[in-house]
Amino acid sequence: MSSPITNEGMVGPTSDRKLLREEAAIAQKYMGRFPWEIVAWGLGNIVLWLSLWPLAFTGILPLWAAFLISTVSIALCYLPSHDAQHSTIAAEGSKLRWVNELVGHVSLIPLVMPYRIAWIQHRQHHANANDPELDPDYGYHGDNWRQAVWNGIKYRQFGTQAGLPKALERSDDPDLERAVAEGSVLNLVYYVVLTSCAWSGYALEAALIWWLPRHLGSAWLTTFLAWAPHYPYKETGRYRDTRAWKSPVGTILSMGMEYHIIHHLFPRIPLFHTAPAYWEMRELLEERGCRNDRPDRRGAR
Repeated sequence: MSSPITNEGMVGPTSDRKLLREEAAIAQKYMGRFPWEIVAWGLGNIVLWLSLWPLAFTGILPLWAAFLISTVSIALCYLPSHDAQHSTIAAEGSKLRWVNELVGHVSLIPLVMPYRIAWIQHRQHHANANDPELDPDYGYHGDNWRQAVWNGIKYRQFGTQAGLPKALERSDDPDLERAVAEGSVLNLVYYVVLTSCAWSGYALEAALIWWLPRHLGSAWLTTFLAWAPHYPYKETGRYRDTRAWKSPVGTILSMGMEYHIIHHLFPRIPLFHTAPAYWEMRELLEERGCRNDRPDRRGAR
């Protein structure tokens, strides 16, 4: 497989330093504030998802409604942990670090994705975005969204998810063994719950509250978080491995990923601040030769 095109910037050394200072000055404005929205999102979403089980089992909530709510809930559960992985809620050593770790861990339970393993994999994605050999998210690529969804389904099948095992093999994270142990426990709990529900006569409930929503939510999530911001996966480098783009389903339904370029440039900017940071930084990004597939506010490119 041929290597991706690399483009680290399209300006000279002098202007490069000047642009870096200007970028950093803008980015600094959007860092440091406690992102209460993300905390409320992460903790509120897990409470909502857990409440579906007794509500559906007792018949208070129709199963079809529980299925729809669970699918949306699982599609939304990754991003609070994503912010926690980058310590945007609270830095290591701060008094509120426990909130960062709590959100990181519990928000991912519906996805059956251990927090530490998610961070190990995601860190390698940032370091090697769009590299077909080293980017653990490369398996979600595709020429269009339908192909990306299908590739994602195949990528998540047991025994074929090459990206994650390779990421763990390459990792030198000091918490690697702990991460693998936590992953084993979480997966064991998942299968014990599904099996116990089936034996108890609640197989359909378990399938429609957890098993199927997990797959549908994962497909939506990876389409907008992994595929769309990095499409067409052909370039690497700080200013070319992702892009700004206009989602056909809007900013909310695409979970703010239209501004994912800001996240890759400055991962400590919380999700809710990536849009304003992008609009303030847009001209600098264009000077850098960043991939910008999003019209400006007047409709022009």
